[in-house]
Amino acid sequence: MGNVNCSQLPEALKEANNCNSSSAVDVTDNVRHILAGIIGAAGLVAVIFIIIGGINYMTSGGDAGKLKKAKDTILYAVIGLIICVLSFAIVNWAINAI
Repeated sequence: MGNVNCSQLPEALKEANNCNSSSAVDVTDNVRHILAGIIGAAGLVAVIFIIIGGINYMTSGGDAGKLKKAKDTILYAVIGLIICVLSFAIVNWAINAI
């Protein structure tokens, strides 16, 4: 017999088809949600730093030191954002491979 779609079964047949014993799926879903939240929060922090770097850039007043610091802040925040996106993709790939 093939895979059974548990969401379409009546409640009486779910237990007979082992639809309630999906603890492995629940664990991977929980891990995926937790990591997505952590990566999402890190991405939000990176976006906030991009905004802060942009504000510092605009208010630097032509001071070379402040301009360099603002550019570095934006650069590092963009690198962090790229790392967040890549780590999200890698984590999803790894969980699907398991």
